Amino acid sequence: MAAQGIADNLAAGAIRRDFPPAILLAFLASLSAFVLLLVGIALFGRASDGEPVAGLDLPLPPLHRAAATQPPSQPIRRVVQNTNLIGAGPTPATPPLARPAPPSPATTASAGAPPSLSPPPLPPAIVTGRIDKPVYDGRALIADPALTEATADGPLPRIGDDGRTPMTAYAPPVSAGSRPRVALVMSGLGMSARQTAAALEKLPPQVTLAFAPYSDDVQHWVSEARRLGHEVLLEIPMEPFDFPDSDPGPHTLRAAVSEETNTERLTWSLTRFTGYAGITNLLGGRFLADADSLAPVMKFLARRGLLFFDSSPESRSVAPDVARQVSAPYVQSALAVDAIQTAMEIDARLSALETRARTASSAAGTGFVYPVTVERVAAWANGLPGRGFVLVPASAIVSRTK
Repeated sequence: MAAQGIADNLAAGAIRRDFPPAILLAFLASLSAFVLLLVGIALFGRASDGEPVAGLDLPLPPLHRAAATQPPSQPIRRVVQNTNLIGAGPTPATPPLARPAPPSPATTASAGAPPSLSPPPLPPAIVTGRIDKPVYDGRALIADPALTEATADGPLPRIGDDGRTPMTAYAPPVSAGSRPRVALVMSGLGMSARQTAAALEKLPPQVTLAFAPYSDDVQHWVSEARRLGHEVLLEIPMEPFDFPDSDPGPHTLRAAVSEETNTERLTWSLTRFTGYAGITNLLGGRFLADADSLAPVMKFLARRGLLFFDSSPESRSVAPDVARQVSAPYVQSALAVDAIQTAMEIDARLSALETRARTASSAAGTGFVYPVTVERVAAWANGLPGRGFVLVPASAIVSRTK
């Protein structure tokens, strides 16, 4: 028995020598970790078994935060109709500005926003392109068969058999008086429904409005402008100095093309809608500096009884000389009131326009339908009578500038 106990003690000592303390501790630590893992799985489950039990609420970077919070963008409805509202032939295949259709009053009212200004439906004669009797919107004449010539493109303005001209027939009445006259032409209407509606809502009727020929609903806006008492001009796209970097759009009159080509392009624009007293240039610096190209156009317009309003700087345009040569009704803009688009600069230029009118008995200016321009012009017009001036449409100062 004693020998057996000695043998057992020696075996135990051998075991302790084979497993040093450090290895034994490592083994015990691993065993403890395994036990804890089993306990965790039993209590909380695996990550794939459901939702996480905890998470970190870290802010998203700005780019990702915007993508996570913004609603998906709505597709833009592009113009697909290929005829204008007066049945005047095809419109450009790619209009220079595609935009969503203006919201209806019911849509905006249901959304909690005030209803936007929307023009009324046009009379059937305008919608179908058949002009067989005078068409009015309110008291304003929109189309007169005696002042239109039927063409393949649509109704083209002309001087009536009785000598009446579109310039006089579509011009608002102006009271006589000796006070200096100021005319202001606001351009860029008809392309943006929001800007056009704001201009019609805020600008006084004595301000002349110029509409581009490209929008598919331009006749609606023109009819509404006439109903509210505005004189209307048609913007004719003309070649600028930096063409094609600046491109006014399809059917642009150019200095380097034939007279026949320019006449065809001009006719296309003239048949887009009815009810305008004349035309004005959409860009056009290079074209208006070329007398050989401009003279046939000016003569064509004069024979149609239309006013030519020149919005380009007088120093670069040969239009005054050409207008005198062909006896065309013509008005030259003295300045652009919003060349610098700040309220202070616009007010200063409107004041300069008054000074010009006081010196020359009349003066004309131009502006674009920027929101700041519309706001400042509306405020300026309200105080104009008190300063001794009268605001008139552009056609009312033609005789004073010939």
